[in-house]
Amino acid sequence: MTALRIVPAGAAEAAVLSALYESAFGEAWAPDQLAQLLAGPGVFALIALDEAGEPAGYALGRVAADEAELLSIALLPGRRRGGGGRLLLDALAERCRAAGVATLFLEVATDNAAALALYRGAGFTEAGIRKGYYKVGAATVDAVVMRRELAPGQTG
Repeated sequence: MTALRIVPAGAAEAAVLSALYESAFGEAWAPDQLAQLLAGPGVFALIALDEAGEPAGYALGRVAADEAELLSIALLPGRRRGGGGRLLLDALAERCRAAGVATLFLEVATDNAAALALYRGAGFTEAGIRKGYYKVGAATVDAVVMRRELAPGQTG
């Protein structure tokens, strides 16, 4: 798989982020909603670009004091399982660490084995369960709340 380069993104890239989200999850996230989110306090985005400069994935995060949350992360289906998710996750963690964040949190569906493996491999541990957090049609799926401590000077 070709190497990816991680770059910061803002409201101007909302349409790109929206297209990546739809390709990854099969549902829309309107560009104007993304732009509004990115204009919020502490919210930031990173985009993974392939060697041709084409968007291959993204990560969205929000910093609040000494904590941060991974809001969303995705790679295009053809770019998965090539290390891009870990690259985005590590870049997001580094950005948070540089902002003085001590702990990074996320929620992930209990039935998303690939994401759970990615997060555990990146040093996240289970912190709790949110019952019925995700709606899937008429059903619900629990979310695992995960956390990762970001020690100063730590990399990856």
